[in-house]
Amino acid sequence: MKTFLRVILILAVLGVVGLLAFIFVPVQRTAAVAQLPADYKAPAGSGEYAMRAGDCMACHTAEGGKPFAGGRPIHSPMGTIWATNITPDKETGIGNYTLDDFRAALYDGVRNDGAHLYPAMPYENYRKLTEEDIRALYQYFMTEVPAVSNKVEETALSFPFNQRWGIRAWNWLALGKPGFEPVSQDEQFNRGAYLVQGAGHCAACHSPRNLLMAQDGTDESSAAFLTGGEIDGYTAPDLRGPQSAPQKWSTEELAAYLTTARNAHSTATGEMMLVVRDSLQYMTPEDNLAIATYLKKIGSTGGSTAPATPSAAPEKAEVTDTEKMLTEAKADMPLGPRLYLDNCGGCHFVNGKGAAEIFPELDGNSLVTAKSSKGLLDVMLHGAELPSTKDRPMRVRMQGYNDRLNDEEAAALATFLRQAWHNDAPPVTAEDVKAVRR
Repeated sequence: MKTFLRVILILAVLGVVGLLAFIFVPVQRTAAVAQLPADYKAPAGSGEYAMRAGDCMACHTAEGGKPFAGGRPIHSPMGTIWATNITPDKETGIGNYTLDDFRAALYDGVRNDGAHLYPAMPYENYRKLTEEDIRALYQYFMTEVPAVSNKVEETALSFPFNQRWGIRAWNWLALGKPGFEPVSQDEQFNRGAYLVQGAGHCAACHSPRNLLMAQDGTDESSAAFLTGGEIDGYTAPDLRGPQSAPQKWSTEELAAYLTTARNAHSTATGEMMLVVRDSLQYMTPEDNLAIATYLKKIGSTGGSTAPATPSAAPEKAEVTDTEKMLTEAKADMPLGPRLYLDNCGGCHFVNGKGAAEIFPELDGNSLVTAKSSKGLLDVMLHGAELPSTKDRPMRVRMQGYNDRLNDEEAAALATFLRQAWHNDAPPVTAEDVKAVRR
């Protein structure tokens, strides 16, 4: 019996020692994936371009705040995470970061004081960045971005998520090999893959999460990669399935959406609008075409990158039951379609097709038919805006109907939209609307 107790005591002591080591022994930082000359200087403009590709501004700039000074709330299932100040201010920013500190933040999710960053920082994806882009980004943030003194609110999640040392175990299970490895002889495909998987971190929103809340795949070898995710209750649409919008569009139409937040079928809203506004519109046409080509080739439609060839004599467009009902506009028409004619029909028309590059199609729109109705309701109640871009400088604003529609009316209109024309999505309740108003 004494021997047994002695063994238990020894195991308990070893467990405590192991836990203390796990918590307090410094994290091993990932080294550079390529050796560059000690005097290496990134080409002029490459740092800002890498920042645009990485979409750093959208997360690290608060509404109305100074660029990169932090303070933007990022809502997660664990609570609110506050984006940090990444200007070179030495007191409140990253002015004291060495190149190794900077690389560790991007590759390992570790601050210069050794504390773990929450994975709202997409270091799962940034681990694929090349050393050249790491150097360019470091040079840009340290020498080209103005220092801003801005002490950001501390992230304070509830227990156990406030125990940052636990992220160390998550990293062991979630993080892949650092660096990007091309898988094709096609340079355009490889460039698109690098931008989507790494810098652009598209999977952070557009891939589902596994049981560990890690991205379910960070490249096309995973069947779940880019098949849709959820961010703050909004559905981030599938980019890869045969019924997804990008797979129905031509490569050129997809590239136009990335560059201008609009094309003949759809317009960007919410987080994607910010991505175009702050990031994608600044990418070269070749890079946005590479992204579009990569997405098309990994899709479930056979990988064709050519636009659809119109037939010599296009068939007459189908007239749906919804279009007939809206056109007839009978007095006994249900509430949902009546509200559509009163508020929406003038722009989106009775066929739900809208106007190219201005008013998006509602028939087959992934926001309209998403699993979560939150995105649709948010646009209906609070409106949406297309950003001014270099190629499409006109700013287009849709008004919100928060003051015009009560909860029951908004629910009826949203339900109609989700079930009109060819759409087939679950209904919306007044309680769903109330949740978005709150």
